[in-house]
Amino acid sequence: MRRPILNSPIPGPNAARMIAEQERQLSPSSTRDYPLVVDSGDGCWITDVDGNQFLDFCAGIAVCTTGHCHPHVVRAITEQSQKLIHMSGTDFYYGPQGELAQKLEDHVHLTGGQRAFFTNSGTETIEAAIKLARYATRRPHLIAFDGAFHGRSLGALSLTNSKVVQRRGFGPLLPEVSHIPYPGRAGVSLEDTFSELEKLFKRRVDPSQVAAIFVEPIQGEGGYLIPPPSFLPRLRQVCDQHGILLVADEVQSGMGRTGKFCAMEHWHVEPDIYCLAKGIASGLPLGAMVARANLMQWPPGSHGSTFGGNPVACAAGVATIELLESGLLEHTAVMGEVLLQALREVMSGTPLITEVRGLGLMAAIDLPDNATRNILLHDCFHHGLIALGAGERSIRLCPPLIVNEEEIHLATEILQESLMEIGQRPSQAA
Repeated sequence: MRRPILNSPIPGPNAARMIAEQERQLSPSSTRDYPLVVDSGDGCWITDVDGNQFLDFCAGIAVCTTGHCHPHVVRAITEQSQKLIHMSGTDFYYGPQGELAQKLEDHVHLTGGQRAFFTNSGTETIEAAIKLARYATRRPHLIAFDGAFHGRSLGALSLTNSKVVQRRGFGPLLPEVSHIPYPGRAGVSLEDTFSELEKLFKRRVDPSQVAAIFVEPIQGEGGYLIPPPSFLPRLRQVCDQHGILLVADEVQSGMGRTGKFCAMEHWHVEPDIYCLAKGIASGLPLGAMVARANLMQWPPGSHGSTFGGNPVACAAGVATIELLESGLLEHTAVMGEVLLQALREVMSGTPLITEVRGLGLMAAIDLPDNATRNILLHDCFHHGLIALGAGERSIRLCPPLIVNEEEIHLATEILQESLMEIGQRPSQAA
C-alpha cells in the first residue's frame, strides 16, 4: 500500500526558497495553511518540490473531483487544446459549451426546462445568480445565512457571512441583504431559523420585496454543517408562498461530492437556480449557473463573460461528468460510508473529537476548540496527510471521489496517530 514519503524537514530547501520568492511576489491576502509547494499530483497523492509525498484529503478545496490528473480528463484537455483554446462563448458558438450544457441538463433537472450560463468560478456564478434573481423578479432584497460562504467578489461577499476578515475594509457592500441563523450551527434549532425569518418579514423587509434566498444545502466554510431533514423542504415552501426564488449554492457540495449529482437531491427539493463550480471540471477554472428556463429571459448584453465556458474547461467538464456517469457517483456514496465509519471509530478512542458528520465524501470532525483543531491539522500534515479547517473548530475531509478504502483507512490512521500525540502533550490535553 502506498504511504506518505517525507524525505526532508518541511519545508525542504526547494520549497523554502520558492516560498520566500512567492511571499515577495504574490498578494499577502492569500491564506497559506501549510508550507507546501506542490510539484505534481496523481490520483489522491501530491508530491512537493523536494520529493515529499502526501495523501490529499482536501482535493484543492473539493475541486479535483476525479483526482489529480485523471487520464480521461487529461486526454480531453489535450485533445481540445490542440483544436481550440479560446473563442469567447459570450460572442460565438462552439461545441464544448453545448456538450457540457447537455450533460448538465441530463443530471440537473428543473421543472419546465433549464438554461446554463458558464463562468470561471464559484463567486462569478453567485454574482450571475444575484443579477438574474433581481432581474427576473424585479425585487431588490436578498437573504442568506449566518456562517455562509458564497465568495469574495463584492456581490457574493455581501452574502458571505463566515469570517470578519473576509468583509472588513471592503464596505459598503450591497444594500438590501439580510442574514438569518442556519439550523445546525451551535445552539440554532430549525424553529430558531424560521422564527428569525418570520421576524425579518415583519420588522425589516416585506417578503414581496425579496428576490431570492441563497442557501448552501450543506454549509461549506461554515463547518460542513448538515441541516435538519425538514429544513430545505420548509424553506422551499416559504419561497413558494411569497414568490421568492430559492438559489442553491452547490459550489462545494455539487458534482457528486455527496454521492448525488447535487446535494439538494438528498432532500428531494428543487431550487430555482443552481450554482455549480469547484469540481465541475476536475481542476480547470469553470462554473455554471443553471436556472429555470422561464427565469433566464434577460436580453443579449445583460450579462456575459469573456472566459466563462472556455472550450478546454468545458471539455474537462464533459469528461468529469462522463466519469461520474461511469460509476463514480455510486463509488462516492459507498466510500462516504466507509469514511464516516472509520471516523466514528477514531472518535470512540479519543475525547478530542466531539462530533463526526458528513454526506458522501463531504465529511467533517469537530475538535474542542480552534487551537486544538489547528494543532491537529499541523500534525497531520507533518505525518503526510493534507486536510483543511472549516468553521471555528472543524476539520473537513473532502478527498477526490476516486479515493479507495485503503486510502481512507490510511488517512484515519494518520489522524488517529496525530490525536494520540496531542493527547500525550500535557498542555494540549483535553
